[in-house]
Amino acid sequence: MCGLAGFWSIPESTNDFNNALVKMATSISSRGPDDSGTWNDAQTGIGLTHTRLSIVDLSPAGHQPMHSACKRYVIVFNGEVYNHLALRHRLESRQEAPEWRGHSDTETLLACFSAWGIEKALQATVGMFALVLWDKHDHVLTLARDRLGEKPLYWGWCNQTLLFGSELKALKAHRAFDAEVDRNALALLLRYNAIPAPYSIYRGIQKLPAGHMVQICRGDGPAEALPQAYWALNEVVESGLENPFLGSDTEAVTALEHRIAQSVAGQMLADVPLGAFLSGGVDSSTVVALMQQQSSKPVRTFAIGFNEPGYNEAQYAKEVAEHLDTEHTELYVGTEDALAVIPDLPSIYCEPFADSSQIPTYLVSKMAKQQVTVALSGDGGDELFGGYNPYQFAPKVWRAIRRLPLSLRKLAVAVLADVPVPDKLHKLLRVLPSENREAFYNALMSHWQQPEEAVIGTESLPSIMNSPSHWPKTDSFEHWMMAVDAKQYMSDDILVKVDRAAMSNSLETRVPLLDHRVVEFAWQLPIHQKIRNGTGKWALREVLYRHVPREMIERPKKGFSIPLSQWLRGPLRDWAEALLEETRLRREGYFHAAPIRKLWSEHQSGRRDNALKLWSVLMFQAWLEHQHD
Repeated sequence: MCGLAGFWSIPESTNDFNNALVKMATSISSRGPDDSGTWNDAQTGIGLTHTRLSIVDLSPAGHQPMHSACKRYVIVFNGEVYNHLALRHRLESRQEAPEWRGHSDTETLLACFSAWGIEKALQATVGMFALVLWDKHDHVLTLARDRLGEKPLYWGWCNQTLLFGSELKALKAHRAFDAEVDRNALALLLRYNAIPAPYSIYRGIQKLPAGHMVQICRGDGPAEALPQAYWALNEVVESGLENPFLGSDTEAVTALEHRIAQSVAGQMLADVPLGAFLSGGVDSSTVVALMQQQSSKPVRTFAIGFNEPGYNEAQYAKEVAEHLDTEHTELYVGTEDALAVIPDLPSIYCEPFADSSQIPTYLVSKMAKQQVTVALSGDGGDELFGGYNPYQFAPKVWRAIRRLPLSLRKLAVAVLADVPVPDKLHKLLRVLPSENREAFYNALMSHWQQPEEAVIGTESLPSIMNSPSHWPKTDSFEHWMMAVDAKQYMSDDILVKVDRAAMSNSLETRVPLLDHRVVEFAWQLPIHQKIRNGTGKWALREVLYRHVPREMIERPKKGFSIPLSQWLRGPLRDWAEALLEETRLRREGYFHAAPIRKLWSEHQSGRRDNALKLWSVLMFQAWLEHQHD
């Protein structure tokens, strides 16, 4: 696990190149504190840099940037290829292997590129990664990102210089960077609490979408450099539904357990201490149970507890840990501990990010790093197996809503728009005008229904949620929701949250449920083996119940949350008031002050809970302030 960065510009002196690369690497040093390196070819204008968190092959043989044995390629690589030993065996069995210099997965990947070509090599991997590969022979630069988007990669042109890196702060460290805030992306932040790919907070700077690669030649610009998918979730969804698993319930659970156990085994390989996050929920408990089943010693597990009533699940994690006999560590944190993280959020997250569970995620990562360098996580289970609550209630609510004529629904919203109503009824009003079920779900998932009313000078941008051309063909509303959430919410919120929180603590996280073989099998399971009797994740639960008693797990689903509403009325009030002060909003020029101040006033009076809408504004304001420091 590492950080990478670089540029392709007009040829300059080697010294200038090295200085620029060192600045870029220094800006993301927390991603790789163990080693760093640079490489450049001043004649062609290419420069690559890498910061390393050593996980596999701790020797100098794993140093990057790394050259292929054939001397054609130079690579900077962030991530892990879990099946790299199997890939080495395949190369060796075909007499395609070079003389190995070490046992790093980066060296293996370079050999695969040399032997099979770039796209076929990427398709052969099982892993999570972002990489940049320079072809010294053809002068072609390739950027690629793993299938589900676990590892980040930003790229774009500034002043005829192509910049790229694991985080925006690396791009900003280069003197050519002069991008402006993209107000349209800011509107997306308000709607979804995160900025979805391919957008970033800066105009002209993109996130490479998950499962994509882009190849760039000298002279190319944004119009020519178009990312291409080497693996497409839409195809996986459609193929899985067209070729469903036809076995019995028991056979389905056994097949799923085998695939997850296989993934867990591959992801437990490391030359450094390894553990797992454990919340006591279905996903993390399943991962830990299958880790412990395959481990000869107690697995190290970590949980965060909160002293706030109603926000603590640490006791559930402790029960699961005791049952599985793990080496469990829990840390109870108070309000002051959590609040102390907030000033650091703009530096932890390189662009504004407003999922407030970023705070406990950072704290549990910080605690885990004291004992391990790698932590496995249970993320992905909800999107793959139907775990989120809306998958259960949204179809029922939509069926009820659609019975009312659209004109009557719109009239009800207009009449009640300014009438004080309870929060739950207010949330219902925001989805009433939906013309179809997809628009209904987009409205349900949108924190701001009309962010254009708050952001000055913005236009609505397309996203996966509102772009039918990006949707797979599905057999049910439930499967459609799961698919679009996997493509946007999981990739651009959940995985971003975990990556930045962990890497700011120099901790590598791995997500066994997002092994593409698990994902592909999950989409072969029919909906009744995911959602049954009003409960999600049926098949995954049945895997877990082979290892942990059912009664230890069965309880209402809760998120990894904090008492944000109360904090904004209490200990965070002065901090938020300073960021939302009317003259400040007018001076900075990004937000219309009136709607923001109205939300703030409503929240403070207790008339309405506007915490989530306010948090997205506050995270942008705090990020903006950090840019001026």
